[in-house]
Amino acid sequence: MAAGNKSSQAGAPHKRHHKFNAKRDPKPEVLAEANRTVLRIALAVGIGFLVVVAVQVLW
Repeated sequence: MAAGNKSSQAGAPHKRHHKFNAKRDPKPEVLAEANRTVLRIALAVGIGFLVVVAVQVLW
């Protein structure tokens, strides 16, 4: 092993850069819609939890 090869491998491993592949990767619009859906579900669960707590306190 030559010293030149070793110096290029020293340090932290290189992170692979993910290139967007239009045929294989989900489109940004699909990801945005999924994020909105997850946010709506999380809000519904949170509001439901608060309603249950409020009903138990008032009961």
